[in-house]
Amino acid sequence: MTISTGTDWAAWQESWDRQQEWYMPDREERFRIMLDMVEALVGTAPRVLDLACGTGSITARLLARFPEATSTGVDLDPALLAIAEGSFAGDDRVTFVEADLKDPDWRARLPYESYDAVLTATALHWLHDEPLAALYGQVAELVRDGGVFMNADRMIDESTPRIDAAERALRHARMEQARRADALDWAEWWQLAAQDPVLAGPTARRFEIYGEHADGDMPSAAWHARVLREKGFAEARPVWCSPSDTLLLALK
Repeated sequence: MTISTGTDWAAWQESWDRQQEWYMPDREERFRIMLDMVEALVGTAPRVLDLACGTGSITARLLARFPEATSTGVDLDPALLAIAEGSFAGDDRVTFVEADLKDPDWRARLPYESYDAVLTATALHWLHDEPLAALYGQVAELVRDGGVFMNADRMIDESTPRIDAAERALRHARMEQARRADALDWAEWWQLAAQDPVLAGPTARRFEIYGEHADGDMPSAAWHARVLREKGFAEARPVWCSPSDTLLLALK
């Protein structure tokens, strides 16, 4: 797959989606279930915090389904934030904030003190267990009573190594088939971004911040549910899973 460089933000969003789907073919199903649960628990006009928002993938789907929703996207990645800001320019339902989630004061940058829903996907595996647990405590304070937090990500159960190995082998075989059909992987997508005259600078800063990829932890869904309850949520459990990914919901 190729796209022309430039500031065609819709093309960059499409390219990001296709690259992410190469790793997660069930990505859209995850988003659909996530928004189903938003509707079920907090309605169709929620105030949402899109946590580690990237290009605004969750926000785009949120507003397409719920036009009366509002979203605050928070991230540290200057390149992905540039795409998000370009994509949603002029939409007063959306605000983007640059902040480091490992900074204890990151919440001070947000425009609101509480949210109906905090949503995140394919992002928090960059964090190790200890800072992730601290972040969950901060998120619990942001979610209003009756509100929800959802995290869609890879959650590894170390008690099932043979199942995990079989799933991984099948997934990588299918990814290799997609590669032969010219799917972009992570590194190739970033190489393309670095060639864009608008994104080249933010991409360089992005790699100064993160390097190639952070080595965080991927604890089990049971760990996530337990820590979220310890940090102030009343209930927490998976509401969707594929062989490789889990959508975990916590209710305040």
